[in-house]
Amino acid sequence: MAEDTQISFSEFQSLIRTMYMEKDVERGIDGTFMWLMEEVGELAAALRSGSAQDQSEEFADVLAWLTTIANVAGIDLNEAIRNKYGDGCPGCQQYICQCSDSEKP
Repeated sequence: MAEDTQISFSEFQSLIRTMYMEKDVERGIDGTFMWLMEEVGELAAALRSGSAQDQSEEFADVLAWLTTIANVAGIDLNEAIRNKYGDGCPGCQQYICQCSDSEKP
C-alpha cells in the first residue's frame, strides 16, 4: 500500500483479519487482550518520552490489537462506531459535546 494511500476503518479491519485471523482465533480474546494491554503500556511510554515516530507506531499497534479483538468477537468496528458516534456525542447527542466535564461523554 502506497504511503499516501488512505485506508478506511473497514479496509483496515479487513486487512488485519486477512493477515492475522487464524492466529488471532487460536489465541482467543483473553490472550489477545493481554497483547493489547502490553501495547497500551508501550503507547504510554512513547507518549511520555518517545519520538513522534515512536508514538505513531504505538498508536497503530494499539489500534491493530483492538481491531484484532473485534475480529475475533465478530464485531464490525465501522458499524459500531457509526451506531455509537454517528449522530454525535452519545451523552448529549451534539456534534460538539456539551456534556459536563464531570460526566463521561
